[in-house]
Amino acid sequence: MVLTPLLVLGILEGILRLTGYGYDTRFFKHVQVQARDYLVNNDNFVLRFFPPEMARLPRPLMIEAAKPPGVYRIFIFGESAAEGDPDPAYGPARFLEVLLRERFPQSRFEIVNVAITANNSHGILPIARECAGQSGDLWIIYMGNNEMVGPFGTATVFGAQSSLPLAVVRAKLAVLRTRTGQWLASMARHLKERRASASPWGGLEMFARNRIRPDDPRKETVYRNFQGNLRDMVKAGLGSGTKIILSTMAVNLRDCPPLASMPSPGLPAADRSACDRFFAEACRAQDQADFPGAAKAFEQAAALDPHWAELQYRWGQCLLQMTNFAAAHEHFQLACDADAIPARANSRINGLIRQTAQELAGTNLVLFEAPSALAAATSDGICGDEAFYEHVHFKYGGSYHLGRAWAEQVENFLPGEIKNRAAGPWASQALCERRLALTDWNRRNDLGEIAGRRHAAPLSGQSNNAQQLAALQAELAALNQRMDAADATQARQICLEAIEHAPQDMDLHGNFADFLEAIGDPKQAAEQWREVQRLLPQYYMGYFQEGRMLERMGQLDQARAAFNQTIALRPAMAPAWFELGNIDASEGKLDLALQEVDCARQRQPHQPAYYACMGRLLSRLNRHADAVERYRQALQVDTNYWDGRIALGEELAATGNLAEAQTEFESGVKLRPDSARAHLDLGVTFARQGRPDAAQHELEEALRLEPGNKQAQETLHQIQPTRAGRP
Repeated sequence: MVLTPLLVLGILEGILRLTGYGYDTRFFKHVQVQARDYLVNNDNFVLRFFPPEMARLPRPLMIEAAKPPGVYRIFIFGESAAEGDPDPAYGPARFLEVLLRERFPQSRFEIVNVAITANNSHGILPIARECAGQSGDLWIIYMGNNEMVGPFGTATVFGAQSSLPLAVVRAKLAVLRTRTGQWLASMARHLKERRASASPWGGLEMFARNRIRPDDPRKETVYRNFQGNLRDMVKAGLGSGTKIILSTMAVNLRDCPPLASMPSPGLPAADRSACDRFFAEACRAQDQADFPGAAKAFEQAAALDPHWAELQYRWGQCLLQMTNFAAAHEHFQLACDADAIPARANSRINGLIRQTAQELAGTNLVLFEAPSALAAATSDGICGDEAFYEHVHFKYGGSYHLGRAWAEQVENFLPGEIKNRAAGPWASQALCERRLALTDWNRRNDLGEIAGRRHAAPLSGQSNNAQQLAALQAELAALNQRMDAADATQARQICLEAIEHAPQDMDLHGNFADFLEAIGDPKQAAEQWREVQRLLPQYYMGYFQEGRMLERMGQLDQARAAFNQTIALRPAMAPAWFELGNIDASEGKLDLALQEVDCARQRQPHQPAYYACMGRLLSRLNRHADAVERYRQALQVDTNYWDGRIALGEELAATGNLAEAQTEFESGVKLRPDSARAHLDLGVTFARQGRPDAAQHELEEALRLEPGNKQAQETLHQIQPTRAGRP
């Protein structure tokens, strides 16, 4: 009864491995480059913790398998804040790297950032256990924001919301290390997708509907799991002989209202009514700058519903205006703790970090208070917008201050032969930014990314989002105004100077390539991407980006080779398949192009552009019914996908289905009223239907938007006799 099932499973496991099914679950892979052994990141590591369509990849890295003499190796563990989101090239780990390099120029530091966006302690622990065998001199652990919303959390989107005990979670993860477990998980995922299509990664917006009450009992299981994982992680590091900086988590308390707020449901009706009345009264007083009156009314409301996060936050704002900073901090923290989308480390998480540090205290372990370090740079002692873009992700100033505080802690652990060779004081933020080649082009990209997030839930629902967006837009406008030719010349010089100081820095070459592309220099951008390939030959993105630049310059054979190399390194790279399809389509190889774009679609089924591209190819192959079907699929993925809607209308019109074409064009005009193409298509359709008045209106609008449009002029001229001949 026992041996037979085990035998069957063993045979199945052997067959799956022999046929190459499944993926390696280790974080590191061994590769050889020029006869030397290196460790590189394994992108498939994350598949045990995330569905493939939602998986966030680790940062590309390559370190020597045997640490060279004289190298001080530092591992950084955590989630998106530790990784450096929205741009890891300017995260706290990067500032730490520059600070150490500038202060100790005769020493060699190797910063290995193994943090991954959306990860949490369940996925960080196995990384730490592997790093324990990689000759690390020091670890920095900065994790805790994603325990509720990450894998196996109570508000996760990565599978069913869970309150599983730690032993059960670990058992499930152990099963997924086997090919049999991976096959079973894949089968279960496919069955689920038949009922409801899986969603791609969508950032914080994915969690908008996954709200959890402050007193939900499932949270206690999450806290216990976090503590167990953290304790085992620290033990693994200490057991390997490494030093550890265990950090509490800093979050935006002052300027980040709750991502969601859930009033307590169990209040009697009379108490609920009274609480709502006090809250409304307090908000009116706050709007009128009567902060003492507002604080009193908030206090009365909180006496009835103390776990209402928005109430606690607004109460804190009033106390802040009254310069009662200690009380304001207390209520901002209560608002964070009661946030119904718990994507910030709360006081319980930080308490467990402190407790773990106390339990495992020793000379090789130090507790570092990140909130205090960042708050020291403020006038009120509360972390806010001076350090953070939104809830947890650092601005450049926040990254510098955290990196500087880490560097001071690192210095305490350095051996005497390094510490005694300090060359001067710590580098300033301005010097660090210059060494990291931070230019206005990077600032604009990062601000644009944050502005996009603020247009989506849950940030869009925050009580101060309008003010935050206005500030972002003002900053972007100021940037755009000064980004002229002189600024571009200065930015180029900054990039070149940074590369001269650190020629082996992959991020600097990639950043310079992005800048060169932005100013219209694809040739030099391609050269920089070749430098990235030289430094990280296993990094698929270096080849993909070079391919894009070559394609842009019309060097299609070379571009095809670069995209093929991308796919050889990462077969799941859908955009590389798509670009191959574009190249072959431009050369008339329509059937091959269709196959390649379909490969992209299979790997990213939630990308409407792939369906639309297949529609265009099918139309060129005179497979019009199939083309219409692909366009409709594009619109099923995104009903607001304008290009697909217009393309569908044009395909329908070309095959004589004018009524349906009209419907699509009208939708296109509604989505993009400033599009001359949409008005032109609709006008031509009206003309073909014998509706000259409606056609004239649309054609004149197309000409207003694009005065030189010849087709609009010609069609308008053609319908004039029809209009003139009417009674």
